[in-house]
Amino acid sequence: MDNRDLEKQIAAREAVKFIRQNDIVGLGTGSTAFFAIQEIALLVKNGLKIKGVPTSENTAALAVSLGIELLPLEEVKGIDITIDGADEFDEQLNLVKGGGGALFREKIVASLTKNEIIIADSGKLVKQLGKFKVPVEVVPLALNYVLQQLAELNGKGEVRMKDNARFITDNHNIIVDADFGLITDATGLAESLNRIEGVLAHGLFVQLASKVIMGKGTQTIIYAKN
Repeated sequence: MDNRDLEKQIAAREAVKFIRQNDIVGLGTGSTAFFAIQEIALLVKNGLKIKGVPTSENTAALAVSLGIELLPLEEVKGIDITIDGADEFDEQLNLVKGGGGALFREKIVASLTKNEIIIADSGKLVKQLGKFKVPVEVVPLALNYVLQQLAELNGKGEVRMKDNARFITDNHNIIVDADFGLITDATGLAESLNRIEGVLAHGLFVQLASKVIMGKGTQTIIYAKN
């Protein structure tokens, strides 16, 4: 296991300590959330009773394979705690998410969650968001319009590809990865993206995380809301 994976695992072990008996638990997507799901499965095996809410089809399959009982997202009215990863974060707990392509479901789960915990390795901390492109989930019919609107916001958008074809999300949409450079006003940009017709969701998560647990070496550092 390399240092980054070790830091993710350490952060995941710290994060699952916040889960309580009978909690409804949001299960994130991606390489970092994978460690959290493994830790949750160990707790379940040892008697913890929870129900999970997956943020992607891949996460659902993993959780079921590990013996975690699931609830369909559309039936959930509230989530006690979610543990998920991020592509980058700042000390104000603003995030860029969606590198794994699950940003819409991740955002719905985060919005339903009382305690949204992000786990990360130390390479994900940035002074200012924007090193990682902002994923934007787009209804295919609106692609050209959305690209034009992103350009109006000084964003350069590229359609995400996988295996020489457009990457298709679990919601049967496409993803545009938008480069805005360093982002000086995450809240303002998020609001502008929300107003674009044809955008289902974007990867700027502002004021949704309650804490970020970052692994650094063999230790964890917790960034929390003031």
